[in-house]
Amino acid sequence: MSDRQTLEVYAQAAQAYADGFARSDDRFHDPDFEAFTSLLPAAAGVLDLGCGPGHWAARFKAQGFEVSAMDASAEMAELAKSDFGIEVEVAEFEALESKSGFDGIWANFSLLHAPRADLPGHLTRIHRALNPGGIFHIGMKLGDSEGRDKLGRFYAYYSEDELKNLLQNAGFTVTRSRRGNGQGLAGGMETYVILTAHG
Repeated sequence: MSDRQTLEVYAQAAQAYADGFARSDDRFHDPDFEAFTSLLPAAAGVLDLGCGPGHWAARFKAQGFEVSAMDASAEMAELAKSDFGIEVEVAEFEALESKSGFDGIWANFSLLHAPRADLPGHLTRIHRALNPGGIFHIGMKLGDSEGRDKLGRFYAYYSEDELKNLLQNAGFTVTRSRRGNGQGLAGGMETYVILTAHG
């Protein structure tokens, strides 16, 4: 995520985001967490790609996984360190080019900040960074356009079928999907889709 305006919003709202999501009861995503972790070997290497304030990375660590975390926001990385002791590499999605050997990659509502034209390349990098048969989790908002929300953050929206086709083109096999509705930082209710896939 290299969009400066989006990063500025998160820089200003990092604490509010952490208070609203990282420190709240996020149990409605437990089925997705369990679907992902149940497919991983013991002590698996997991990357939280776009980890935000680190709450999911902390849960992976508590489960005994070897956790790596990346986020483009230095402010979010600081919160992950102070709140959960998670060391975060401050880097954009393209930095994944140099990474490899992960058993699982978790991209929970992070890749939706990448332009639609860039997503195929990001998915290819993710596939390369996974061990054979590795597990990928992606959460995205449903729609058919791209633009900014009322806070100024950039978003790209996809249909479920479009995402499945993009994943297939990158070498993934989708094994699970779930739709839901949730309220984000901007306050509106939106429909999302969670996909779990094998590399």
